[in-house]
Amino acid sequence: MSPHPPLPRGRGASGNPPNRFEPLHLERDADWDPSEDPAPRTQFLRDASKSFINYNDSPDLGFEASINPYRGCEHGCIYCYARPFHEYFGFSAGLDFETRIVVKADAPELLRAELAARRWKPQVIAMSGVTDCYQPVERRLKLTRRCLEVLAEFRNPVAIVTKNHLVTRDIDVLQRLAEHKAAAVFISVTTLDAALTPNLEPRASLPAHRLAAIEALRRAGIQVGVLVAPVIPAVTDHEIPNIISAATAAGARFAGYVTLRLPHGVGRLFEQWLDRHFPDRKEKVLAQVRAMRGGRLNDPRFGSRMRGEGTFAEQIASLFAVACRRAGIAGAKPELSAAAFRVPAPTSASNQATFPF
Repeated sequence: MSPHPPLPRGRGASGNPPNRFEPLHLERDADWDPSEDPAPRTQFLRDASKSFINYNDSPDLGFEASINPYRGCEHGCIYCYARPFHEYFGFSAGLDFETRIVVKADAPELLRAELAARRWKPQVIAMSGVTDCYQPVERRLKLTRRCLEVLAEFRNPVAIVTKNHLVTRDIDVLQRLAEHKAAAVFISVTTLDAALTPNLEPRASLPAHRLAAIEALRRAGIQVGVLVAPVIPAVTDHEIPNIISAATAAGARFAGYVTLRLPHGVGRLFEQWLDRHFPDRKEKVLAQVRAMRGGRLNDPRFGSRMRGEGTFAEQIASLFAVACRRAGIAGAKPELSAAAFRVPAPTSASNQATFPF
């Protein structure tokens, strides 16, 4: 009999760790029977924010502006660095992050107004800087698609990161942007192991589907690359060459990687995940993470947080560089331009979506 209670179906976290900002938290009774507790259902909560474009001044990122129609993510990736952001809503970084999705219902309208403002400086906008813009609910709400349609009207360049094959639904809009060198997509591939993916990223597309997305985007003339992220030492790091090879064979023309970092409550969640799935190598994994993060599970300093430092970080960087060189994409980057930006004539057309609130 397994020493661990069964996980809620389709979820990455087994529970809700305490919110670091809240003095009180709830815990289950010691005699809790998980068979009597059904999997938590997803709740969608309306975000009433009056602005949409976020800005950052991080030297680690290749963009200054980003948009996120959703906060929280049903993909349920156990390692997600964005989980602690949910604590600012008073939620937990655990199951709450996967089951309480904050939806910016007015995102397309807000985006249109901000792009049309005189103060807007045409530049690349990143999508999925916090959570995946193609998570499951996007199939129904189509907020990401509607935002892309706005960007296409303005011809404003966009860079998308996703691990969901659903991005191929919007190839028609992405092609309109691609005509002006205004679209690039990174498909995130953590592993090629289809048995590991459901445990690591419960509701994300399987590896074969992500490679199929790369192939479809490339065939449609859209700039597409692969993001090996996160690289998990002693779990997925050895897959870097195979991921790069498979992705370039599918059509990827550039690549990037991010080394695992475990801020705040994500560290505890990931340790529990290792206990469940890789108890034999838990200490090895954590030791290597700490070796790359100055003795901690996370090092937030600019310049090191995305790659890490030390011997293990150097080995990962070397493995990635060699793989890219063999695949013929060393140093390759997407070419994005804001030269075609324009402010279209105002329209009174409304295309409001129906929301399950």
